[in-house]
Amino acid sequence: MDGGKDLKSIIEKLEYPDEARVIKQVVEQQGRLRANIGEIRHKITILSGKGGVGKSTVTVNMALAFARLGYRVGVLDADLNGPSIPKMMGTDGLPFAITPEGAIPPSGLLGIKIVSMGSFVTREDRAVRWKGPVELSPVWLGAMEMSVLREFLSDVVWGDIDYLFIDLPPGAAADKPPVIAGFIPDLDGAVIVTIPSEVSIGIVKRSVVFARDLGIPILGLIENMSGIVCPECGAEADLFTGDSEAALAGLGVPLLGRIPFDRRLSRSCDSGEPLEENHIVSRKFSEISQRIIELCDYKKITAEML
Repeated sequence: MDGGKDLKSIIEKLEYPDEARVIKQVVEQQGRLRANIGEIRHKITILSGKGGVGKSTVTVNMALAFARLGYRVGVLDADLNGPSIPKMMGTDGLPFAITPEGAIPPSGLLGIKIVSMGSFVTREDRAVRWKGPVELSPVWLGAMEMSVLREFLSDVVWGDIDYLFIDLPPGAAADKPPVIAGFIPDLDGAVIVTIPSEVSIGIVKRSVVFARDLGIPILGLIENMSGIVCPECGAEADLFTGDSEAALAGLGVPLLGRIPFDRRLSRSCDSGEPLEENHIVSRKFSEISQRIIELCDYKKITAEML
């Protein structure tokens, strides 16, 4: 029995008090969301459990790697209070185009569609502020953020998308993974980002367990800032002393790849211009994207066989 249809039929018999209107709106929105997201072939969330590990940088460059392989790509910036994806993708300040069919998101580098609160915030010295009762209650704040994410997924015209990457907020606040898992039940899985420091690795372990408890499969781990590239000779040197792969081996999390720190990558993100395709970092992201494609294809084949 479809609980959404049952709830909708009951509401239609009422005189629609305010609470009923809200419930009716949510039910209808969830129906649009399922239909809208159903057209996207693969949905992957990027999380870290800790801020400052370069998760958004990884998201952007992974999206670029998929686009270079010919896939149609979209990025959902789920960090509503500190959106950074638009600046990195060259869509900073670009608005949505409002049409009768829905909101069409701006296209960034290599035609990647970008959905972000950054399209509504045009000044960097202005914070995203939730007015009214949300300033008094974190419960209202969470409810408002959930509503915005639901609208991003249901009312945006994503079009024909092969891969949607969902960049979760720094630290992947405890309420965001379950919200995304609830909105997208056919999520392909999560890519975990960490740096090879003991502090970061310890927090990431808890994030892996938390995601699995929610039913979110873990596709693998990307170790960011695994070393540093010398700007003079191009040689790599250690930056941290930890070993993410060894630390997470007991949890059965495969290593997708290691990304060295390079000043040119930082400049690329600040300017909204991609690194050259033959750059060492671009090549590593290309290798990672191939592994993710293989994992998603394997999951699809396995599901069809069951």
